[in-house]
Amino acid sequence: MSRNVFVTGVGMVPFTKPGAGDPYPLLGAAAIKAALADAGVDYQSVDQLCAGFVYGDSCCGQAAAYHVGLTGIPVVNVNNNCATGSTALWIGRQAIASGEAECVLVVGFEQMQRGAIAAHFTDRPDPSQRLLDVMADTQGRDEAAPIAAQLFGGAGRMHMQLYGTRADTFARIAVKARRHAANNPNAIFRDPLTLDEVLASPSVFDPLTRLQCCPPSCGGAAAVLCSEAFAKKHGLSRQVRIAGQALVTDGNSSFDENDMRRLVGFDMTRRAAQRVYEQSGIGPGDVPVVELHDCFTSNELITYEALGLVEEGGAERFILDGDNTYGGRVVTNPSGGLLSKGHPLGATGLAQCAELVWQLRGQAGARQVDGAKVALQHNLGLGGACVVTMYTKAG
Repeated sequence: MSRNVFVTGVGMVPFTKPGAGDPYPLLGAAAIKAALADAGVDYQSVDQLCAGFVYGDSCCGQAAAYHVGLTGIPVVNVNNNCATGSTALWIGRQAIASGEAECVLVVGFEQMQRGAIAAHFTDRPDPSQRLLDVMADTQGRDEAAPIAAQLFGGAGRMHMQLYGTRADTFARIAVKARRHAANNPNAIFRDPLTLDEVLASPSVFDPLTRLQCCPPSCGGAAAVLCSEAFAKKHGLSRQVRIAGQALVTDGNSSFDENDMRRLVGFDMTRRAAQRVYEQSGIGPGDVPVVELHDCFTSNELITYEALGLVEEGGAERFILDGDNTYGGRVVTNPSGGLLSKGHPLGATGLAQCAELVWQLRGQAGARQVDGAKVALQHNLGLGGACVVTMYTKAG
């Protein structure tokens, strides 16, 4: 038996560059307090807490939660690479849907360091080694370029080879991201960019330039989930419901087809999205707003196709026609996305959740997508995990 699960409150703190904000316990605690206040829920009423982070020792979740209160509730710590925040959300939703809990608090936070993401434990096997081996066999390995840029840049190259996609098409996504972020006070980068500026920024791994890569960031975000009975008992909002959600990991196609798009999660995204469309009864053509995992412009482009927002090979036309922004078919990343809002790994999935809840409530200000009644979220982590979530507005 599966019960309805509602997102009754959300909160986040503005994302910052590394070294410019508070340490992770305060980031997490601030996000928790903001979500509880938004929901109108006392921390004493929360049954469970699920905390997501990537860079930290064991029990960082408790370190953040203890700044809010010492209630003795279960605290579960989650690390699923860049999909960590949404994985925590998935766990919290399951607890309520199954009847195990009535109210679950989900928080994600990250205190990142400057520079490209790198392995911290070099004395043991790399969990992504299979991924790296396939990349090396497929396109070689560039010792001078960041690994993540090679992976996602390679996916962009594959799209260019298959469909003739132009390098400047990827760059247009970065321009769009800054335009959207200009209206988001929580975003790091809010100044506009021109196409020429994006293309002229230093090359990281062709076709990606520096301004097409998300920045390491610090921040926190949280959500309060509850059952219908709990919401009714406490007079809480039931305006936003999780109508479908799926978490998937890699299948054989990720590694067996020498396709860089599949290696970085194209098929994971497609499988998760298809499950969510079936669960919710809502198709991609019915979605007016999406927060998707734009860690690099190339990943946003291929994700349009993986989510079914456009047919395979149709992403370039989708972008050139302006169908990925206001006035088009679906507004993608109204928050500015990872490219402009920032990407504190553990917090990203819950920041996406917060943005979409605000959109469905009509509280997104100048970012508001008119008449949005459904919203789609996509959060991807290599290694691998992909979470897709569908939200609906009541009434």
